Amino acid sequence: MLDTILYPIEWVVAWIMYGAHALFTTLGMQDGPGWAWVFSIVALTVVIRVALIPLFFKQIKASRGMQMMQPELQAVQKKYKGKTDPASREAMGRETMELYRKHGTNPMASCLPILLQSPIFFALFRVLNNLQAIAVGSRDAIGPIDQRIAGDIESSSLFGAQLSDVFRTTDSTTSRVVVICLIILMSATMFFTQRQLTMKNMPKAALEGPMASTQKMMLYILPVIFLISGINFPVGVLIYWVVSNLWTMGQQFYTIKKMPAPGSEAERLLKEKKARKAAAKGVIEATPEPEPEKPRGQREQPKRKNRQKRR
Repeated sequence: MLDTILYPIEWVVAWIMYGAHALFTTLGMQDGPGWAWVFSIVALTVVIRVALIPLFFKQIKASRGMQMMQPELQAVQKKYKGKTDPASREAMGRETMELYRKHGTNPMASCLPILLQSPIFFALFRVLNNLQAIAVGSRDAIGPIDQRIAGDIESSSLFGAQLSDVFRTTDSTTSRVVVICLIILMSATMFFTQRQLTMKNMPKAALEGPMASTQKMMLYILPVIFLISGINFPVGVLIYWVVSNLWTMGQQFYTIKKMPAPGSEAERLLKEKKARKAAAKGVIEATPEPEPEKPRGQREQPKRKNRQKRR
């Protein structure tokens, strides 16, 4: 079943890598085993991330919706705090779903890019994991990756570590050192990417409450999970994740800088920057004056017009 689902994605991954390798060799890089295959994985990452750009903006929109609804969500949670009867739980769930509809968001929207990358991750893992079998002829080709090309990819290396090397199965000390460095890079870039989003682009209200506590917990848990599980990934997969995390960090930095979430630290910094630029140009931004409050009290009755007396 898994083979049936993943094979078309493996085929696409294989063709993107093959096409990128052909481009790099056309530009003058060495054919056969070498850095061109390493850069083909980088190119695969870029192609995938460019394709996911629309989803990235949907993720940003969903994340902002989640941030903006935090005060209202906390009010609902406070309203039903300590109430465990079925009617109260049902009412709390209904009001929470109404908030999601109102703000046009849902808890899963922010996870979409990672979820959609998962099949690509597993497909690349399987392609790299099967290189040796394809190279010796015990497994069929995957797209353009036949016996000769599989041998070339398997022989390609990053600082002495072959692209198919895995920490748990390799006997090479050099490969293990390279793998450990890549695992640390992968986990560190993931941590700083999540921290950048949490600390810079969330209003104060979103940094409080149970959901904020969960997000802070995930900030540390996810990198630790990848740090531990990274010993099972081939070098090529680790390259993919490091490049993908760096892309996310850069894309997120640009978005936070240019389009910060309302009420966040990033928005405050952007407003200060614009104010400094305006002051340097001698432009004073006018602050709209509040409308005067109308006196409260008895409503003034409309005056009745005098009618002319009939003669």
